[in-house]
Amino acid sequence: MSNPVRIRLATIDDAQAISTIYNREVLESTVTMDMVARTVDEQAHWITARSGGLAVVVAEIDGTIAGFGSLSFYRDRPGYRTSVEDSVYVERNHQGQGVGGAVLAALVDAARSRGFHAVFARIAGPQQASVALHKRHGFELVGIEREVARKFGRWHDVAVLQRLLS
Repeated sequence: MSNPVRIRLATIDDAQAISTIYNREVLESTVTMDMVARTVDEQAHWITARSGGLAVVVAEIDGTIAGFGSLSFYRDRPGYRTSVEDSVYVERNHQGQGVGGAVLAALVDAARSRGFHAVFARIAGPQQASVALHKRHGFELVGIEREVARKFGRWHDVAVLQRLLS
């Protein structure tokens, strides 16, 4: 039987572990459309900027960071302040162990408790596991943005999923 996943709010002390997980995806995958790895200091600033009204959570298994997730404002304009976008990242050795589901459930709870109305996920293709994860947590596909991202010399579609919280 696998060890339980413990979810908690991230601190700047988690910056190294988060940047290690994130930077691998930046450099090797299309899970994110970032193309430049973050330094630990940049990652610490990112965590601090999302603390308080937004959220960054980490998933631990046996004291090791196995994944993380965050809420970011959906858009900059004030009329969109009731909506957030989630991001979920799981360390590759821990995929398929419930980490992503635990992180996403915590983010949905955080969004609800902070008074947000809608949570969006923007998933670059082909990330069918991420789409399926979100659907299991009550998200609905609301559209596909065709060829809006370019990475590794290829165009990528982005699936947009949404969950209303009230």
